[in-house]
Amino acid sequence: MTSTDLENVEFVVRSIAHTAVEKEQEFGDLDAVVGDGDLGYSLARGFEKVLTDWDTFKRDDPATFLQQIALAISSRIGGTSGPLWGTAFLRASAAAKASGTMDGATVVAMLRGATDGIKARGNAELGDKTLLDAIVPATDELERELSKGTDAAGCLKVFCDTARAAADATSSLEARRGRASYSGKRSIGSPDAGAVAIAS
Repeated sequence: MTSTDLENVEFVVRSIAHTAVEKEQEFGDLDAVVGDGDLGYSLARGFEKVLTDWDTFKRDDPATFLQQIALAISSRIGGTSGPLWGTAFLRASAAAKASGTMDGATVVAMLRGATDGIKARGNAELGDKTLLDAIVPATDELERELSKGTDAAGCLKVFCDTARAAADATSSLEARRGRASYSGKRSIGSPDAGAVAIAS
């Protein structure tokens, strides 16, 4: 992999980290509707750690970098979010390591790896009203756009637009996992905070 590959991965991770910190209140308020309201706080503290330690991470290759991000997040985020997000980054790291280049197919493999990790760790599936309901449809659309030869900018737009629409659509779902599942049908009517975090 090239230095540009690593720079692109760094850019994505830094963007995620800043979003988590800047939107702490929004994510927390969404989570408080039917959950325990700690998602915003948890993500912000975890990604604050990432930003604080940014210059200390090894940058031998994208896989090594992502593995360290996973460890930093897991060590700081409490509750269920830490294991889920940490596992997602670890699985993405493994997919990056297995590939010789950071092309579109590798990005899809990294997202699929992250998704599989979240499913296994959270015992969740598509339709359970979790972050999976944003990331899975977005990854599916990304893969379709890549197969059509869409350029990087077009693929990114489709991914983001799909994730946002899918996150909004979780309002119609009943939560089946996490604290929100305790509220049963009361969870219908508001979007899943984790899905919104993915779309943001």
